[in-house]
Amino acid sequence: MSDTAVLNLASQALVLITELAGPVLVASLAVGFVIAVFQAVTSIQEFTLTFLPKVAAIAVVLLFLGHWMLGNIVVYTEHLYNSIPQMITGQG
Repeated sequence: MSDTAVLNLASQALVLITELAGPVLVASLAVGFVIAVFQAVTSIQEFTLTFLPKVAAIAVVLLFLGHWMLGNIVVYTEHLYNSIPQMITGQG
């Protein structure tokens, strides 16, 4: 297996990880920012006020985008498994 093939697989994996983690992180960031502004305005410092809305937002994102995320993981994994023979023989 050549260095180029390893770097190609690693870069594909990193892009996939970024695509899958992006929506969850953006939702968590947005909800956290809104809650932080609300806490600053009202002077309420409650841990559950920050934790529960973030969990709910992540659950909603996973509910709507989970099928797409799982599909991308399956496609990448199938591509990886199908390329194993070429990697072993050194042709890929």
